[in-house]
Amino acid sequence: MRVSLFVTCFNDTLFPHTGRAVVRLLERLGCEVDFPLEQTCCGQMHMNSGYVREGAALARRFARVFDGAAAVVTPSASCAGMLRKHVDMPVHELSEFIVDRLGVEDVGAYFPHRVTFHPTCHSLRELGVGDRPERLLRAVRGIELVSLPSADECCGFGGTFAVKNAEVSSAMLADKVRAVLDTGAEVVCAADNSCLMHIGGALSRQRTGVRTMHLAEVLAA
Repeated sequence: MRVSLFVTCFNDTLFPHTGRAVVRLLERLGCEVDFPLEQTCCGQMHMNSGYVREGAALARRFARVFDGAAAVVTPSASCAGMLRKHVDMPVHELSEFIVDRLGVEDVGAYFPHRVTFHPTCHSLRELGVGDRPERLLRAVRGIELVSLPSADECCGFGGTFAVKNAEVSSAMLADKVRAVLDTGAEVVCAADNSCLMHIGGALSRQRTGVRTMHLAEVLAA
């Protein structure tokens, strides 16, 4: 299957290793991956900040850039959710593409570490990916997957929410970090690097030794 990767501006700028992990993973699963160089932001940041006209224009540009793609895959549930509202084309979050379109749960990964998974708000509430990421993680050889207490609670990032409501965001983050630490995990994993950046910042500042990794990086291991 030919797949077009929408890496997102967030990953392209701050977490390029996630994009590379997605390519390795999809190629391992027999996909031919292309990367349209003209891609830019999907417009979600603009939409969330009230710039509807500008956000919609970027979504339309996305549709032109990816026109004709058999399937678009992105390692960001939040961007996938944004695009499904505004463009009429197949845009898949990584885990749902692997499980639903490729029909695979065991991707051939090996990751001998204690891991907990944070299901991000957009993946749970907007896309409804359910337990697909956990099903993929449970099939990873060597992994010890431990449940995250109060997993469905927001980490407090919420894009510009963390800037506009810093004190509330910090309180929510403190609860999430405590839940992560209670698991004794070495790694906290999620399907959105935006949430992982927020959680990882607190874990790093507190010198916890807990790492953050995108789902794609664990599955590509």
